[in-house]
Order: sequence, then structure tokens, then C-alpha cells
Amino acid sequence: MVKVDIFGLALDETSKTPILVLKEAEGERVLPIWIGAMEAMAISVAINEIPFPRPMTHDLLLETVRNLGGIVDRVEVVAIREGTFFAEILVTQGGETRRQDSRPSDAIALAVRAKCPILVAESVLDEGGGPMQPGAEGVIKTDNADKWVEELEKFSETDTKYKM
Repeated sequence: MVKVDIFGLALDETSKTPILVLKEAEGERVLPIWIGAMEAMAISVAINEIPFPRPMTHDLLLETVRNLGGIVDRVEVVAIREGTFFAEILVTQGGETRRQDSRPSDAIALAVRAKCPILVAESVLDEGGGPMQPGAEGVIKTDNADKWVEELEKFSETDTKYKM
């Protein structure tokens, strides 16, 4: 497994679908994952620490895990099959670690909130990743975060390339 950081969120120029870009923490490879607009918004608002009066779905999941005595240890992007990425959330409770199948976007939205590591299988980086483009800049926490949220709000859940 390779530790990665969230490098940025972008929009596919052709389909206008959100793309989550992960980058090796100790390297130059990046892994783009096409995700749904709602998941992109969930990741963006967590990174930018935008407060909500009530818990959002991923906040609720994290609080439920914690209230049941669990700790979200890490998330892992474990496979690509027929163009679909697969992830697992690793939760420790009572000295036992369990793996929960998840979409990568949901797992990463949870990881941002839990402040836990994000790992990617070497085989996934080999198959779906590539070198960092010269001049690429991460666009995560910016003064224009609310503009990104506004852009995402224009999408419906059917406007996505992501396979579930």
C-alpha cells in the first residue's frame, strides 16, 4: 500500500464530472478518480471545514463509529475492476480491526473527517495512475471554496461517470 494525499478536485472538461485527484505522499504519481457531485461536495466541505447546523451523512457515519467505541484507522483503495474503483474503510473496535467495503469517494470523505491516512494499492496506482503533469497545482483549500461548492450544486446524481 502507498500513502496518498488529496491533491485536488477538478471537473472533467468534457463531461463536467468531478474528479478526485490523489497524489503519492512520497512520489510523483497521481490517481484520478471520477466521482459523483454529492461525494465531491462532501469531500470539499470537509477539507474546507465548512460548518453545517446538522450532521451530514459522512459526519453521522463517523460519529456512529465513535459512539460505538470504534476508530476509523485508515481507508484503502484496494482494486480497479472494469474501470470501477473499490475501497475499504478499516475500523478498529475492542482490539479487532474490521474492513468495510466502500466507494472510494465515500471512504475518502470519511477519512478527511476522521483525519486518518488514505492508502492505495500499488496495483491500483500502476493501472489507474500516472505521472504528475508539469505545472499542476492542487486546488483544495482556497479562498474560492464557496465557488467550487456552487459549481457542484449544479449537478444531479445522474450526471456522473462514476460506476456504483
